[in-house]
Amino acid sequence: MLKKIALAVIAVLVVGIGGILALAATKPDSFRVQRTATINAPAEKIFPLITDLSGWGAWSPYEKRDPTMKRTFGQITKGKGAVYAWDGNSNVGKGRMEVTEVTPSSKVLIKLDFIEPFEAHNTAEFTLVPKGQSTDVTWAMSGPAPFISKIMQVIFNFDTMLGKDFEDGLASLKSIAEK
Repeated sequence: MLKKIALAVIAVLVVGIGGILALAATKPDSFRVQRTATINAPAEKIFPLITDLSGWGAWSPYEKRDPTMKRTFGQITKGKGAVYAWDGNSNVGKGRMEVTEVTPSSKVLIKLDFIEPFEAHNTAEFTLVPKGQSTDVTWAMSGPAPFISKIMQVIFNFDTMLGKDFEDGLASLKSIAEK
């Protein structure tokens, strides 16, 4: 009797794991998460808040997750070539970002490298589109989705998780820019 129960449990586990792996195989090879907020300020006022990595502590939701996080800035903190590295608790991990492209008052591309708790190499992108007296600001992140990431996508909704962070960050950016 005990042997039959053990075999049934093993069979359920094998089918469950097989199902997760099968679903993971159907996920795309890349991902993109983005959120947009309308900020009642000109792009020229918002843009420096994004391109100055040393000022992200004022609005980035990730900065608030570990007040004791170690932060290191490169010789350049604003614009193309600006570098920021962090080493924090399990809520923020360890990583590095570098501004790789800047189109004044309209676009910022950032190479985003996560080291811990997992390795990932993504791109963050901010676009600013003027709309009369306001600006639509979009924060996006994209990158490859290796198989382990696809498995995680079966269990966790990345768009919801990251999207909430982007919404919070954009709301903070909005509150600062609209002062």
